[in-house]
Amino acid sequence: MKINEVEAQVGITKKNIRFYEEQGLIAPRRNSENGYREYGPREVDQLRQVKLLRKLGVPLEEIRKMQSGTHTVGDGMRRHLVTLERDKKNLEQSIQLCRTLSDRDERLDDLDAAALLEQMDRLEREGTTFLNKQVEDTKRLRYVAPAVVTVLTVALMTGLMALMIWGFTIDAEEAPPLPLVVVLVAIPGVIILGVLLALIQRVQEIEKGEVDDAKKY
Repeated sequence: MKINEVEAQVGITKKNIRFYEEQGLIAPRRNSENGYREYGPREVDQLRQVKLLRKLGVPLEEIRKMQSGTHTVGDGMRRHLVTLERDKKNLEQSIQLCRTLSDRDERLDDLDAAALLEQMDRLEREGTTFLNKQVEDTKRLRYVAPAVVTVLTVALMTGLMALMIWGFTIDAEEAPPLPLVVVLVAIPGVIILGVLLALIQRVQEIEKGEVDDAKKY
């Protein structure tokens, strides 16, 4: 099967399939004639297993150990249950603190945030981990750089194309042959297209999050 067929059959994006291949979780064969990857029933089964375990939040390294036989499924799940129990305890601490705040009728301006942060710091020193949405706040900044680069590049290339067209039309007698004009004008156009495609790909990577999620492990 080709990767498009696997994507449709398993319900995993092509980018994730390639990512899992880079991580060594699948190893499709390559066609000796054209070099294309060829996926068989084994790879499909492995991807379904990875999909199942990732939906349960199992780390990639733990999946790798299960695949190699270092850990059984039971071993991996017992280890993962420890993590889930710890997360559950952390969530219960957050729920408790939120319930305490829900009983207060004061305005935000009157809230003693310093005292509450001190209480949270104490709980964190005791092992609690709170949900930190500041990480998601900074994630939005990842869109800024590629967007700015794209706008500047497109503006520069568009200006260059307009300048060349203007220069060739204002003095038609000294203009280069038409095929060369087309090539010279097409080069910035190709650059614009490439930059836009790169921006789309980057946005998809940011939205997908699988690679960033894997960095935790």
